Amino acid sequence: MATDVQVPALGESITEGTLAQWLKKPGEAVAADEPIASLETDKVSVEVPSPIAGVLTEQLVHEGDTVAVGAPIARIDESATASAPSSEAGAAPITNPAGAGENPQLRGSEHAPEPELATAETSSADDHITTLSPAVRRAVLEHHVDPSKIRGTGKDGRLTKDDVIAAAQGQPAAKAPSVPPPPAAPAPQTKGPAVAGERREERVKMTRLRQTVARRLKEAQNTAAMLTTFNDVDMTAVIEARARYKDLFEKKHGIRLGFMGFFVKACALAAKDVPAVNGSIEGDEIVYHDYFDVSIAVSAPKGLVVPVVRNAQAMSFAEIEKTIAEYGKKAKEGTLGIEDMQGGTFTISNGGVFGSLLSTPIINPPQSAVLGMHRIEERPVVKDGQIVARPMMYLALSYDHRLIDGREAVTFLVRVKEAIEDPTRLLIDL
Repeated sequence: MATDVQVPALGESITEGTLAQWLKKPGEAVAADEPIASLETDKVSVEVPSPIAGVLTEQLVHEGDTVAVGAPIARIDESATASAPSSEAGAAPITNPAGAGENPQLRGSEHAPEPELATAETSSADDHITTLSPAVRRAVLEHHVDPSKIRGTGKDGRLTKDDVIAAAQGQPAAKAPSVPPPPAAPAPQTKGPAVAGERREERVKMTRLRQTVARRLKEAQNTAAMLTTFNDVDMTAVIEARARYKDLFEKKHGIRLGFMGFFVKACALAAKDVPAVNGSIEGDEIVYHDYFDVSIAVSAPKGLVVPVVRNAQAMSFAEIEKTIAEYGKKAKEGTLGIEDMQGGTFTISNGGVFGSLLSTPIINPPQSAVLGMHRIEERPVVKDGQIVARPMMYLALSYDHRLIDGREAVTFLVRVKEAIEDPTRLLIDL
């Protein structure tokens, strides 16, 4: 008896997603609740589990197809017997009764029959690489490593891009494995080694996440009256506090004391004095929040994501650091849920970890402000009439001028500066 595997609910207001990757092939056995496919939504990647134990007998959609919530994407047969997947099975035609979106240009390249490989060893490598994500597959080919010999650290032991890079750095360059290239783009690409003077191009379809980010950021520019104000902050006191207490802090709480905890607490304190920065515009009304749900920009393999640290105004340094660390781990593994990123009343983005000196961050609607942190570097400053070297950081606050006046924006940034330069203020709520 065959059972359809349907697209699960993807979250509030999300009605469809893109089938990013098949994790199981026709003929393979699957256990109940075992992921068989990965879906990409506007915000996160979601794995689709099998509702029963059995054998995957049919894939109803292709990778890259758009599928609606509730639509069938595969069939599982409880009574079937698992068999080794063959190249013919992988190339068999796939029906699409769910009405999912199709791209005929991609069909010919992504699902064409694969050439037979010469040995059992290379065949095994081929089976292994077809279960990799596009980013990992590309890294395997770029670094010339054998994915079957790398231990994966991702969910269920799957390889991540970092695993491939680490393996490549720990061994000399080897001959490229005999594996099929990543799915070809609609436009033809030049193969083989680069030739001096050669001009090459690669066309890659934008992911659903990247399309959503692009649309929302452009909407923010078109809707909000954005303005950015700047200040710099002396990080001496925070650096000294971390150096003095980091070992005790980690021993007691099991987490490292980072800079972000100081800035989250400083922004929560400043928002009490300037509530408009933590507000939003809904129609012709202004919504002020008595809670501080701060979105923290985190780098993930598929782009920047902004999980939310909720009720940050009531959290301790340890609670803030633990929450951020958990989100960072989930972002790296691709397991962030939609609920992790919904809401948020203010955003903090730390471009300094990538070496940024100064930037003008863009607001994340419907929020009205975002704080940009940057790299710390020693610069000459005047203290008590003397020129001294201090670890300085530029801060940038982008805000919606429809709601926040310049005086309020500057006041907020000065409050943050004062709290960072004198962390005692964070303890006595000053």
